[in-house]
Amino acid sequence: MPSNRNFRLTKRTVEAIQASGADAVYWDGKLTGFGLRVRKSGRKYYVVQTRVDGRLRWFTIGPHGPIAPDEARAKALEILADARKGLDARAPGTRHDNKRSVSDLCRRFLDEYVPNHCKPRTQAEYRRLVALFIAPTIGEMGTSDVQRKDVAALHHDLRAHPYQANRTLSVLSKMFTLAEVWGWRPDGSNPCRHVSRYKERKRERFLSEEETTRLGVVLREFEDDMPSAVAAFRLLLLTGCRMSEIRDLRWEYVKADCIELPDAKSGGRAVPLGPEARAVLDAIPREEDNPWVITGRRRGTRLPDLQRPWQRIRKRAGLDDVRIHDLRHTYASRALALGESLTMIGRLLGHTQVQTTARYAHLARDSIQSAASRVTGSIGVDLLDDGNDRPGEDTD
Repeated sequence: MPSNRNFRLTKRTVEAIQASGADAVYWDGKLTGFGLRVRKSGRKYYVVQTRVDGRLRWFTIGPHGPIAPDEARAKALEILADARKGLDARAPGTRHDNKRSVSDLCRRFLDEYVPNHCKPRTQAEYRRLVALFIAPTIGEMGTSDVQRKDVAALHHDLRAHPYQANRTLSVLSKMFTLAEVWGWRPDGSNPCRHVSRYKERKRERFLSEEETTRLGVVLREFEDDMPSAVAAFRLLLLTGCRMSEIRDLRWEYVKADCIELPDAKSGGRAVPLGPEARAVLDAIPREEDNPWVITGRRRGTRLPDLQRPWQRIRKRAGLDDVRIHDLRHTYASRALALGESLTMIGRLLGHTQVQTTARYAHLARDSIQSAASRVTGSIGVDLLDDGNDRPGEDTD
């Protein structure tokens, strides 16, 4: 990081500093170790760099604006004085213990909470959101200093990607709830409250009967080249399972009439198997000492990635806009077309909340409208008959 020690940090000099294309630290020319970190976003934070028992330590005092330069300097003097005594200002029980930063909160959240309460895929997503959007934006702020306006500004900056903005807000809200549990913020002070989420456009794509037939032809063409992937896509369409549930399927989960998933997204569930799905499973060769149903090229492994084979298959089938998850949507839409209720479809898909299945309600309305047209058409022939001759009738 570029640095500068030629001036004293005052209100005038701090406000004159402009953000560059990268993060930078500007050191105070009078107090060694006291500086101003300027993020490439333009946010400015007072910091201290020193050594505690020989180990280099960075401390964030707080953001410029809420904290004036003279106030930051006074706190820096306290931190430096403690460091000379071998005291880490961030250690529990010190006078600066209540100034834990959001970055400290992120670390504890990811180290203590996430591994014990989240599935691996969720863990990876939380770490990504923290690394990309939370830590770089408000990580320097004290956990107890963050206000609703700071969270709202972060959320607003991500408005071009509503889904991502809302997921980031959800992670932040959980973090600040835990901050209250851990005594890092007062009870009932979560700054994420009343920050309105953006509307999300749910993408719903499902295959028509003609498209399903076309996909079936292409799957047969690829059967010799990528048999495991072809079997996976057939099972996805015939069971309505999530991609991970088929990709990570073990033979021990496969029973005579169902697949018993011990740890699906919504907990353990049994996926019923129709004759066609059962036939696909029966046709898959079992490898000795390989627990996986969808096997990889190397013996004893599972197929790690379904996205690449799907891209080849959907391109050949002329289905470039169809995602793997849309096969699950296709299962649900076909069930609706056959007259199954939303409640039954929710059970088939493993939904635990009615609201999740309700996204298919408009498809149900389409099916109802189609049925109504057939019924009223039949009745209308008799009810609205104008007395003209009907085909095949003899009026003589």
